[in-house]
Amino acid sequence: MKLTLPSITGWFGAKDEPGVRGSARASSNSGSLKGISGIEQRSRMMEYDQPLVWVVMLLMLFGMVMVYSASIALPDSPKYANYKTSYFLVRQAMFIGVSLVAGLMVFRIKIETWQKIAPYLFVGTLILLALVLIPGIGKGVNGAKRWLSFKVFNLQPSELMKLFIVLYAADYTVRKQAVMHKLTKGFLPMTLAVGVVGLLLLLEPDLGAFGVIVCIAMGILFLGGINGVWFGGIGATLVGIFSLVIILSPWRRERIFAYMNPWVEENALGKAYQLSHSLIAFGRGELFGVGLGGSVEKLHYLPEAHTDFLLAVIGEELGFAGVLVVVLLFYWLIKHAFEIGRQAIALDLTFAGLTAKGIGIWIGVQTFINMGVNLGLLPTKGLTLPLMSYGGSGLLINCVGLAILLRIDYENRVLMRGGRL
Repeated sequence: MKLTLPSITGWFGAKDEPGVRGSARASSNSGSLKGISGIEQRSRMMEYDQPLVWVVMLLMLFGMVMVYSASIALPDSPKYANYKTSYFLVRQAMFIGVSLVAGLMVFRIKIETWQKIAPYLFVGTLILLALVLIPGIGKGVNGAKRWLSFKVFNLQPSELMKLFIVLYAADYTVRKQAVMHKLTKGFLPMTLAVGVVGLLLLLEPDLGAFGVIVCIAMGILFLGGINGVWFGGIGATLVGIFSLVIILSPWRRERIFAYMNPWVEENALGKAYQLSHSLIAFGRGELFGVGLGGSVEKLHYLPEAHTDFLLAVIGEELGFAGVLVVVLLFYWLIKHAFEIGRQAIALDLTFAGLTAKGIGIWIGVQTFINMGVNLGLLPTKGLTLPLMSYGGSGLLINCVGLAILLRIDYENRVLMRGGRL
């Protein structure tokens, strides 16, 4: 099949959109009005959210360039001696290609279908999280067992859970809307479900992913109209639990104290080594950076420069201006997700609206934590920068989630034009 621009953009359109009055498609077939074809083309271009697609593409391509820049010197180290300088670039390009194809497929799925299968996806991911902990099945990296190896790629179930907790919490809120103000029937079951997820994640351990998932679930419940007293109570309880986990874990406690004072020699050479070099990178970048490819910190000083600390390399090479561009792009993306959610709720599509806002919370919280860690505002955690950091699982799930967001917007547009889903 010959690929043309209309055939590619056709993926984002409805097949015939039954129920739309005065279809331009039908009118163009009559041949009576030549100008109809132009109207049809303009109409098709407005069937999906073009700015959202372009912002996502820009973030992924910008991330790919910076991943290449951050990883180009890695083959000089013994750990990556057998790798080519373009290894991470090629793999990131492959991840982007696969993620885009997956996003196109997901876009074709109706939101009502996601609502029906949300509980099954949640339970299935719980099983995957449990499998990670079984010796011989789960794959460990740097002391943490977070991956399932499938030879060709490694799957990180916690990334799947970030998306599926959005769908499950939105579906749960819709189903339990009448009893959301009650503790035992409305709030407690969801709390127990998140608690099971948290237990499995803490055993990996992956406190950062647990924090993101808790924020997603609590945010959706809050937006869904949960009782304010119970919400405040569970919020305080969660703060207490996180504090207790940190107090009872000597290595977490040491990391907290190191983050608070990274320039003490013992900390700078130990627990705060990554943070201190990240801050040095931002300091070297100043306003406009040292130039693309000119980073010194990526030369084996800053660990995980192509994953968790990609923003530090951006800050060093492109300066404050480059970091500001990234921040503004994510701000627009998150704000736009909430706007799509608000429009869906106005159209009585409550599940779709909560899902859109949940995706905004997910991207927003993870972006905030990653940027906060890079800038020394938060303790060091192993969370990637969405859409930009190196990694297959994270990028794939980000694209799937944003494809669902794009589908929600598409269904909003169909209804606002007088069509039916």
